[in-house]
Amino acid sequence: MILTLSGMPGAGKDTVADILHEKLGYRIVRIGEIRRRLAEEHGLTIEELNRVGEQEFWTDKEVDEYQEELGATMDNFILVSRLGWHFIPTSFKIFLSVDPRIGAERIYLAKRKGESYTSVEEAYEHILARMRSDEKRYAQYYQINLYDVRQYDLSIDTTRLTPGQVADIILTAVRPFVDGEEKQ
Repeated sequence: MILTLSGMPGAGKDTVADILHEKLGYRIVRIGEIRRRLAEEHGLTIEELNRVGEQEFWTDKEVDEYQEELGATMDNFILVSRLGWHFIPTSFKIFLSVDPRIGAERIYLAKRKGESYTSVEEAYEHILARMRSDEKRYAQYYQINLYDVRQYDLSIDTTRLTPGQVADIILTAVRPFVDGEEKQ
């Protein structure tokens, strides 16, 4: 079984993926890490890479093709990716949402490499800009809206949930498939 975790910035995708990895033993592939490396190789921040991507498809193309290849050649893994569900349509598609202000607080407190903000407000503005850029690029290149939750098998608002609670909801939903039943 392939699980694709998509969602809003700060919704907890990486943290939940870590918990699912512990519970299921599935490998994790994080497209965000790959895109950050790509940005770094080109001397850009991830925000700059996303802005370039609004005009130039190369910023997404290679990573998107990689996701398709993963879906065709691997099984039993967790793909943390905004568009993984689109490139691996047979996956169990999970969308995590969060109130953007809460997401900004989480991102600010996490202080990930390349994403250090001076305030929660700065992180909040970054989240909104990133979501707009994602919407623009994905509509332009794939005619999709990743924030339309009807495309997913499971949608969870993580605003008031712990990562453990979110993982438990996912595990309950996928348990029949993991235990040998096939996804319809």
